[in-house]
Amino acid sequence: MLEKYDSYKKEFAHLEKELASPDIVSNPEKLKEISKKHGELKEIIAAFEKVKNLENDIRASRDMLEKEDNQEMRDFFADEIIDTEGHLEKAEKELETLLIPKDPNDVKNVILEIRAGTGGDEAALFAGDLFRMYCRYAERRGWKISVMSSNVTGIEGIKEMIAKIEGDEVYRYLKFESGVHRVQRVPETESQGRIHTSAATVAVMPEAEEVDIEIAPGDIRVDVFRSSGPGGQSVNTTDSAVRITHIPSGMVVSCQDEKSQLKNKDKAMSILRSRLLAQKQDEEARKRSDLRKSQIGSGDRSEKIRTYNYPQDRVTDHRISFTAHNLPEIMNGKLDDIISALQKASQQKALENL
Repeated sequence: MLEKYDSYKKEFAHLEKELASPDIVSNPEKLKEISKKHGELKEIIAAFEKVKNLENDIRASRDMLEKEDNQEMRDFFADEIIDTEGHLEKAEKELETLLIPKDPNDVKNVILEIRAGTGGDEAALFAGDLFRMYCRYAERRGWKISVMSSNVTGIEGIKEMIAKIEGDEVYRYLKFESGVHRVQRVPETESQGRIHTSAATVAVMPEAEEVDIEIAPGDIRVDVFRSSGPGGQSVNTTDSAVRITHIPSGMVVSCQDEKSQLKNKDKAMSILRSRLLAQKQDEEARKRSDLRKSQIGSGDRSEKIRTYNYPQDRVTDHRISFTAHNLPEIMNGKLDDIISALQKASQQKALENL
């Protein structure tokens, strides 16, 4: 720990010199980057020094205790040691948390994709329920959610929904939601009261900026066509829908929700960039097994992560064996307990890797 403290102090001193450099001051992007790192290191060093000061206080109290003959004073120093040890334990946990490498994507907005899986109409209804759950959670956090592409059924269900969620640290809170969500309940169309099992897949991707993923003009093919879904007066009468094919990967993205061809193209490019970034991160993660082991689940869409059991009023997250018996509230967007438990479990795994 002491070696780490010394290396952080050296790096902090180096950053302070850079912040005073005219070259850095005149470069807003570089200044922002270094200022952020400087602030993070300042917090870590303060946490190190707090731990060291508490350790020194304990040593001093123990020395005084050994030298003291007065019983009343001995009791005072003994209580002081116990109290300071409690503060030290808390300070050490805070320091460990600060030492966990930060995910640079945590501050990003996200692209949320929900698709109906096995289960026919019931799966589409469940996909719709999941989308409404995330919408309500976004509202609770003060985030903005906007639909980018949709394919809905006539029974308030969703075959596919792609939306952007914007706000403060959206990816940090939603990044563990990727995977297969399973529902067990009696469908409204079931006359004999039999429980059906259906599923929907969720993918949460950090929104990629152009600087994150560079797409060469020659790497994409753009096709325009007439929108086929329900819409406004001109949606189905003009070639406003856009299909973009990323030639190197074969990835295809279509958008037709907007009346404007340009807006549909912008949305499709945003989705494409985010998918390519997610693909790139998955490939990098597979190469680094240590990172995979530090994650809560793989984030793979094929992984069954959660079951929503309506007859038993139970929601179970299989990755961390978390169970809650307040299913209606959870479906109404009260996801804080589940997300908090996932964040803590991820943090614990990261600490074990340290």
